[in-house]
Amino acid sequence: MEFKDYYQVLGVAKTATAEEIKKAYRKLARKFHPDVSKEPEAAQRMQEINEAKAVLSDPEKRLAYDQLAQQYRSGQDFQPPPDWDTGFEFSGRGFEEADLGEFSDFFANLFGQGGRAGRGGRGYRVRGEDRHAKINIDLTDAYQGATRAITLQVPQVDAQGRVISREHTLNVQIPKGIKAGQHIRLTGQGSPGVGGGPAGDLYLEIHFTPDSRYRVEGRDVHQTVPVTPWEAALGASIEVPTPSGVVKLKVPEGSQTGRRLRLKRRGIPGTEPGDLYVELEVVLPPADTDRARELYETMAQELAFDPRQRKGG
Repeated sequence: MEFKDYYQVLGVAKTATAEEIKKAYRKLARKFHPDVSKEPEAAQRMQEINEAKAVLSDPEKRLAYDQLAQQYRSGQDFQPPPDWDTGFEFSGRGFEEADLGEFSDFFANLFGQGGRAGRGGRGYRVRGEDRHAKINIDLTDAYQGATRAITLQVPQVDAQGRVISREHTLNVQIPKGIKAGQHIRLTGQGSPGVGGGPAGDLYLEIHFTPDSRYRVEGRDVHQTVPVTPWEAALGASIEVPTPSGVVKLKVPEGSQTGRRLRLKRRGIPGTEPGDLYVELEVVLPPADTDRARELYETMAQELAFDPRQRKGG
């Protein structure tokens, strides 16, 4: 962080009167206000001008700032010394979250939580930033709801300036019916606030753990179910494991691989539940015994069937 010379920003001497500071501010505001200015980086310059005025037009803040400014020059690396504002009395409401767009980190460190200079009345309270993370849950959790321990990796900088990872473990309530892409909001689990401000929130973006058995589209779920040749040819009632539990499925007579059966409202729950689509896959038993080979040979001789022959000749 760099030290800011507020007198330099306004273009006034350190001995400037309150009226001279006000006049300099008005002149610069007419030149750099983003609504009227054609100057490059007008918005950034206006922010600096507003910040300088907020300090230099307040006698209490200006007095404390002047003592600090004796030790630093503009652009110099800066961290507020401990108790830099000791011996000064401050009053007033300070600065609130609605004002934050006007002020820099330099200002926040001095007149926010950095010391009494920012205190008084309601003070300078900044809500912490929201944080975001992606997490994987099982598809069955979306069907039933669940409480899961979720561990996130949080980057930190250690005393040597190296980036390290800290584990952050939370017990998360997974609501029944949540879809991929939706978010779970954990209030107060984001970044800490400044000056006693509330912490931000943590938003968890939901993804489903990859599972070769299922494919999810919105609230609809697709799965492939293997059936025997005789189940497909003759029809059958079979039990099928699904994300909501085992269901009985009627395989129509004469089914082929790729036939799709729809189970209404068996998808992910919700106000409008999704559907479960079951695609049949005919699986042949292996001809790995003499008896199996004999049965296949009998079928080859007795069944007049050519799968490559076109219908209708």
